[in-house]
Amino acid sequence: MIVRPWSALLLCAALAAVSALSPAASPWAPVAAQVRQDPAPPTFVDAAEEARFRALVGRLRCVMCQNQSLADSDAMIAHDLRREILRRMREGKSDAQIEAFLVERYSEFVLYQPTVEPRNWLLWFGPGLLLLGGGLVVWRIVRRQRAAAAGTGEDRDASAPATATAPDDKEEW
Repeated sequence: MIVRPWSALLLCAALAAVSALSPAASPWAPVAAQVRQDPAPPTFVDAAEEARFRALVGRLRCVMCQNQSLADSDAMIAHDLRREILRRMREGKSDAQIEAFLVERYSEFVLYQPTVEPRNWLLWFGPGLLLLGGGLVVWRIVRRQRAAAAGTGEDRDASAPATATAPDDKEEW
């Protein structure tokens, strides 16, 4: 089979045209998260329930989007979790009980402010300890260099000849 250069070029142009006309059909199109509009936005009994719901979903992270709260996310799982949270609120569960359920199911990742426990102390205090350790290392290096400079400065003064010569003003550099 003989492939002519112009036919390969024509095929590439056709693929580019299809990609331009339909970005979703393009093989290079990014895979989108499963996003959809909420088919039934929540309806609230009163303003207090809505305020509590908004505060709670604002403190929780979408497990799919990772950097969005449940309130901001349009992922399908965020819609499902919002419905689950509202259902549990109406069952009389407290905010702490709802958060505990979500932590049990999705780990502490779902919380924007995870708890400080012995198992995650390194995550909480590690950056400060590294900064403190780096500061100590820099302090010791500077102290040693100053001591070495002071030590060589004294030796240089002791070994220098008694007659100091004046710099040569006529010499050009």
